[in-house]
Amino acid sequence: MKRPLKIDPKTFFVDVLFDVVGCVLYGAGIYNFAYTANFAPGGVSGLSILVHILTKNIPFFHGGISIGLAMILINIPVVIFCFKALGLEFFFRSVKTIVISSLIVDHLMPHLWTYQGSPMLAAIFGGVLAGAGLSCIYMRDSSTGGSDFVILAIQKKNPHLSIGMVSLAVDGVVILLGGIVYGTVDAALYGLLMTITYSLIIDKIMLGTDSRKLLTIITANGDEISRRINDEVARGVTIMSGRGAYTGEERDILLCACSNAQVYKVKRIVYALDEKSFIMVSSVDAAYGEGFKPRE
Repeated sequence: MKRPLKIDPKTFFVDVLFDVVGCVLYGAGIYNFAYTANFAPGGVSGLSILVHILTKNIPFFHGGISIGLAMILINIPVVIFCFKALGLEFFFRSVKTIVISSLIVDHLMPHLWTYQGSPMLAAIFGGVLAGAGLSCIYMRDSSTGGSDFVILAIQKKNPHLSIGMVSLAVDGVVILLGGIVYGTVDAALYGLLMTITYSLIIDKIMLGTDSRKLLTIITANGDEISRRINDEVARGVTIMSGRGAYTGEERDILLCACSNAQVYKVKRIVYALDEKSFIMVSSVDAAYGEGFKPRE
């Protein structure tokens, strides 16, 4: 039995507030930087710019389909196609955001200052603004639709596929079309630069700038190594039991999250107590809990 959709007025107000702020920043990056600098980033926003450019000189469209309207028209078949994969609540949140972003792009952004300088700077700073805006929207569990919907739907049906690879493929097609429509390789390169920039900004805002390292240590001396790490590095360690598939020998598996600067200290302790230890170091975008970031 499906859970009925409930709308809390206070939550809805906060959602709309985040949508407006996010869509203004996003719209500025798309319209006031990318569009005026003659290139298109990836995603539906970039495709909407190309639709506007292609219909600009067709008399029937009276100056072309506006970017905001194009965003809605492109999203309609995408939303219908991806509806089952999205879920009812996420669907309604995203439809609300799509409408708000389209109205802001069409009716607010053209009346604001537009950047007329270097296209490279437009790509970088447009990406920063768009990334900050999308982060505000994502924080409230919403989306501007388009490629976000397609990527989510494809990944749910094919969980073995990398989200990054699917995203690169979807955005790459739009960026390539931008180069063809504008007739220059530079337009495609600027679109790629902006797409990379806003992707990085989203990661930094959503996950934080304090990346950490996770050490996975396989050793025969887990208790002593854990004690030394606690005493000398002031980091907690989780101990698990493991068994080698080839040798059949029992081993301790230690998990230790620490800062980049503490990796060397932990490795030095491990090898001092067990030269045959096996250590894996992986990057962690963010760590929450005691000794790290507080729970948000």
